[in-house]
Amino acid sequence: CDAGCAEAWELCTGDEDIIVAVMDEAVMWSHPDLADNIWINEGEELNAGVDADGNGYVDDIHGWNCVRECGDVTADAHGTHVAGTIAAVNNNGFAVCGIAGGTGNGDGVRLMSIQIFENDKGCYSHQIAKGIRYAADNGAAIANNSWGYNTGDYYSDDEYVQYCGVVQDAIDYFKTKGGLEGVMDGGLMIFAAGNDSADCANYPGAYNNTLCVAAIAPNFTPAFYTNHGPGTNLC
Repeated sequence: CDAGCAEAWELCTGDEDIIVAVMDEAVMWSHPDLADNIWINEGEELNAGVDADGNGYVDDIHGWNCVRECGDVTADAHGTHVAGTIAAVNNNGFAVCGIAGGTGNGDGVRLMSIQIFENDKGCYSHQIAKGIRYAADNGAAIANNSWGYNTGDYYSDDEYVQYCGVVQDAIDYFKTKGGLEGVMDGGLMIFAAGNDSADCANYPGAYNNTLCVAAIAPNFTPAFYTNHGPGTNLC
């Protein structure tokens, strides 16, 4: 069982006009298999200490570190792994190929790093929400989220909205404000269903304004660890 990339690549291998926000650990923007597809906020400089583009964020050349509220996205393994699955450079004879990594000519989707985990630290809900809004306001069309709350933390959209409204508001904002004119009418928030082997998806993935993805094994059955069932949209 695979994702059918060979057939998809006959139509499109990726598009540099599409920005994908990776909300995770930070993406290693200097990685030789990612560098050509990394989003660059033109006008900003690394460690310059200046908000050169006037968007309210200092030194945000490749995204935003929500943990420390700064532009210094500190690369780590999981965020880089996720970014590689999305848009590692194709046809370069090195490492792996990305789903939307382009042809090898720097024409894959652009990877924006929204860091919500750093070492053993994570973010509060309002910091996650700020990261989602940053992504939407700075051109992201898609946000990939390989994280979620624990199974049983929330049982319905009403309960989720009541107790985690700040993140829910940001998700709705991204759906409205994200995207790309003439290509995508609004942004697409993608979440993992969860890794608890549960028969329902975790939130935020189960929330109805996201695309919730479960994992599938090579034999077309659910992966042993994946959540599945209600709240899941795609395997």
